[in-house]
Amino acid sequence: MKAVFLDYGTMGPNLDLDELQSLVSELILFDDTSDDEVAERIDDADIVFTNKIRLTRELLEKAGNLKLIALTATGTDNIDTETAKAHGIAVANIRAYCTQSVVEHVFGVLLTLTHNLNRYHNDVRAGQWQQSTEFCMLNHPLRELSAMTLGIVGYGELGKGVADVAHRFNMRVIVAARPGTDSVPDDRVAFGALLSESDAISLHCPLNEDTRNLFGAEQFRAMKNDAILINTARGGLVDSQALVDALTSGEIAAAAIDVLPKEPPVDGDPLLDYEGGNLIVTPHIAWATGEARQSAIDELVANTRAFLQGEKRNRIV
Repeated sequence: MKAVFLDYGTMGPNLDLDELQSLVSELILFDDTSDDEVAERIDDADIVFTNKIRLTRELLEKAGNLKLIALTATGTDNIDTETAKAHGIAVANIRAYCTQSVVEHVFGVLLTLTHNLNRYHNDVRAGQWQQSTEFCMLNHPLRELSAMTLGIVGYGELGKGVADVAHRFNMRVIVAARPGTDSVPDDRVAFGALLSESDAISLHCPLNEDTRNLFGAEQFRAMKNDAILINTARGGLVDSQALVDALTSGEIAAAAIDVLPKEPPVDGDPLLDYEGGNLIVTPHIAWATGEARQSAIDELVANTRAFLQGEKRNRIV
């Protein structure tokens, strides 16, 4: 079996690939693959490993040897799964590989914002503490998580992981009913109620027609003025310009954004131009601790081994 990894560069350095290599006769790693290079690179491959490369109907129809597409991601929106099914190409994703990493990121940024760590750090660097008449400086508010309500949108593996840690901080946790549905189960709250009651909101839902621009001007107006938004899910869930406007006007207090609608943001984004101290923007790293990245490879190995043994594991197709 010949395998190609089309965008291995997305996985970062210092990973152990020995087990993956042992499963195939040939493994070719490409750090990245442009659109016009995909067809040639998958032409004679039996197995394709990829994270974000788009595999369209046209590409899959021409890949006569292809038997398995193994993703190093949970999302499968970059794969034409209907064409894969029609041509007998198996598709498998990975799950529950980065929960700890994402959860730690969520609370890292939440604590940074609630304790104003960046602002205090900048004040000290600017010499303000040295000039203070008191032993401490209290020129930015400090909030305890135990006094806050955390709203969660998307209650899968990641949402539940965040909720579990929130309970350990003695936070009140509420979970929104699934976006796009009119029913509200007993253990959920209506989306409008989540907006008005939450002191912080963490997003963990998929991007689809029901969730695209789920947070826009109307939703920010409905939130508390001291509320914090955290998005580690998909950039398209949030209207970037509306968020900038809400942060500028004080409609919400702060935000931490790890994902943007287009990545990398080569065409810019309003959030990248915002200079206020109440916004943290990170380059899609919530999932990416070394341990989580190795776990992703280990999951890739398990899915590939299962396929080669005629078993189904994490199969989408």
